Amino acid sequence: MKLIKRCGWAGTDPVYIKYHDEEWGVPVHDDRKLFEFLILEGAQAGLSWITILKRREGYRKAFSRFNVKKVAEYDKKKIRSLLKNPEIIRNRLKIESAVKNARAFLEIQKEFGSFSNYQWRFVGNKPIKNSWKGLKQLPAKTTISDAFSKDLKKRGLSFVGSTIIYAHMQAVGMVNDHIIDCFRSKEISRMK
Repeated sequence: MKLIKRCGWAGTDPVYIKYHDEEWGVPVHDDRKLFEFLILEGAQAGLSWITILKRREGYRKAFSRFNVKKVAEYDKKKIRSLLKNPEIIRNRLKIESAVKNARAFLEIQKEFGSFSNYQWRFVGNKPIKNSWKGLKQLPAKTTISDAFSKDLKKRGLSFVGSTIIYAHMQAVGMVNDHIIDCFRSKEISRMK
């Protein structure tokens, strides 16, 4: 029986393994999915990613399946109800940020035609293919994530620091950071 080689961070938790094997690093151009990852990455700040992944379905329900137009219309009453929702991280700043970010996201869509058009221009509209031999080589942020983060902040988004944005870039395939002997590295490299 042949052992499948994965990036070490995937560990043994079935939730992490499924995310690693099916999603992490796959190029995403769908605005709803990009909005979902932005909100989830922001919610993860200071927490482990597995904490967020295990609450992902709760976030989908709480945030209107990441319909950005609906989230942008959330009012104080809706925010108060979200603060009582045990299926998500009940942090006022993160919840208010999600609503504020939805409004800014819509402005970016208006300006660029889609958030995808805006986001992917930071990498020249094609994924960066890295060739890391081990997890210790993976950066926490890059000059590109610095520029992307700075531009998002200028546009009024929050919880979008460079480290959060680099994690977002990894998640949505703007960079392929699977280590070279991971079975997904070559598969992801063939995607656009």
